[in-house]
Amino acid sequence: MIQIHELTKSYSRGEEAIVACDVSALEISRGEQVALVGCSGCGKSTLLSMIAGLLPPDHGSLRVLDVELTALGESARDRFRAEHIGMVFQTFNLLQPFTALENVMLGSVFGKGGGRGLRKRATELLRGVGLADRMHHRPNEMSVGQAQRVAICRALINDPSLILADEPLGNQDRETGREVLQLLLDMAKEHNRTVVMVTHSPENAGQLERIVELAELRRAS
Repeated sequence: MIQIHELTKSYSRGEEAIVACDVSALEISRGEQVALVGCSGCGKSTLLSMIAGLLPPDHGSLRVLDVELTALGESARDRFRAEHIGMVFQTFNLLQPFTALENVMLGSVFGKGGGRGLRKRATELLRGVGLADRMHHRPNEMSVGQAQRVAICRALINDPSLILADEPLGNQDRETGREVLQLLLDMAKEHNRTVVMVTHSPENAGQLERIVELAELRRAS
């Protein structure tokens, strides 16, 4: 599913180069559920953004679903992400003017999840996460946990092979967070989807099958 070799990303600060991410090697198999952990600033979110095709690396190889992302231009990476990757964010990124059902359906705009069955699929996803009675509510009419469930459904609307989550539970209380995360993991397991999650929480990381410490992946200097 994911193969990484000698991957680096740096930023310039004046004449100084700041290394944001430096990974010697990492492989993640189809269907795995992996937590990327490490201290603040170690490059967790940067690595996730490169896997998503949002950021191009400076050097190295990054293959996702047998596609070398470093060989693709920005528009090609955008198409690849829309067709194969679902993303869940800490801030949800739901659109306030739209209902839960409409927000989920909007997740198909740039991907492969559209078509005649879109509304039915969005409805089934929301029912599956216990929001049958909240489909026509707007984000500001829902609890934090309910809004995150909508965000999960939106990430799944295109039936992605890979789900990327960046600190998805940061805005939730402990019990709600555990429930929402387990729901995501159960849905992914049911359809053999791969999950890669960035988190600073050892408890949340422990819900996934495998924990990867980014500090242990750094290339030897």
